[in-house]
Amino acid sequence: MPSKIQEQIQYYQSHLKSGVHLVAVSKTKPVADLQEAYEAGQRDFGENYVQELVDKVSVLPSDIRWHFIGNLQSNKVKYIAPFVYLIHGVNSVSTLKEIQKQAAKLNKSIAILLQLHVATEESKFGFSEEEVLAVAQDQQAFPNVAFKGVMGMASFTENQDLIRSEFKEVKRIFEKLKPFFNQEFCEISMGMSSDYELAMEEGSTLVRIGSAIFGSR
Repeated sequence: MPSKIQEQIQYYQSHLKSGVHLVAVSKTKPVADLQEAYEAGQRDFGENYVQELVDKVSVLPSDIRWHFIGNLQSNKVKYIAPFVYLIHGVNSVSTLKEIQKQAAKLNKSIAILLQLHVATEESKFGFSEEEVLAVAQDQQAFPNVAFKGVMGMASFTENQDLIRSEFKEVKRIFEKLKPFFNQEFCEISMGMSSDYELAMEEGSTLVRIGSAIFGSR
């Protein structure tokens, strides 16, 4: 009998639109829960805290694709640079410079998403449209950074129209950025347990689902 976690993984894997990938948000969850999800075929996991991620990498299967989805401080980049699959929330030029520095040291490329600030809440992080266009025009300064797309978070609200409009804004800026980058710039990370269906309708390619799979924290 599959466990509750495995049932939820199977549910989402079969209910996502074609071309949309599930990132199981496993922050604060024990290794045993991640192992259950792994056994149901899940390979993409999202973590918010550097130390917790480093600890989990050391004990879980090596073919897991680790997504860092929290607010990444520049001084922590070096700890995840050797193994991180995709950094979702790059929201400042200083963090980009540090990712470039650590990637160059390791003689590798690190994949990132540019985080856009579209929500009404000031507490959310991210580049403005003008700032992110400036990054696009200066991308040659970051030869070891692989720009894969954008990430956005909608306002924490019941207002579905507001959430949809913010997701539309992420997609609009993504389309504006696309001509600056190569064809690898194709990912839009938006949508969580409460709003992933709206996010998919508006063009998301990566949905970050945690509580609906693992239970609330």
